Amino acid sequence: MSNRNPTTVVFDVGNVLLRWDPRNLYRTIFEDEAEMEWFLSTVCTNQWNLEQDRGRDWDEAVALLVRDYPSHEASIRAFHHRWEETVSGIIEENVDLLGRLRNAGIPNYCITNFSSPKFTIAKKRFPFLDGFDGTIVSGDERLLKPEPRIYNLLLDRYGLKAEDCIFIDDSKANVEGARSVGMHAVHFVEPMDLAAELRRYGIAA
Repeated sequence: MSNRNPTTVVFDVGNVLLRWDPRNLYRTIFEDEAEMEWFLSTVCTNQWNLEQDRGRDWDEAVALLVRDYPSHEASIRAFHHRWEETVSGIIEENVDLLGRLRNAGIPNYCITNFSSPKFTIAKKRFPFLDGFDGTIVSGDERLLKPEPRIYNLLLDRYGLKAEDCIFIDDSKANVEGARSVGMHAVHFVEPMDLAAELRRYGIAA
């Protein structure tokens, strides 16, 4: 990686710009916390959801689980049909920062593990997601972070140099994936002051 400061900021979406957690939905479905945690660790798991982020069709994904867990059909279908309830809102400080970066003319891009149809829904609800200089959505590309190919796809498609980019993600594995292709990267965990972190790299807005 070059020692020069980056000039381009690349954002993740979930838990960097939007607050996403399936528990936001399932606390309205399950009265018992332990039962909810069992459901999310056994039935609608992170790995199952990640396959939709890779591009698997939601109806197919739901059918697979309903076949294996027929007594939980209504709760399984809720993940698909009530998906918007998994997003509780924005991380205001970071969305404000993104707006300031844009106003300052600093190039900003996005790489997100996100189901394609759900990202379309998210963009309607949160229009700032449509304002990036370029966006890579895993469900469109059938690639997932932290696979190196998804970062290289951003670089190739938009003519960027890895050493000019700083990538922000809430997943340590995804941050390491970005670093593996030569990007600078920040592992965002609240209550980090992301604006202060970017200033350390010479990016101020």
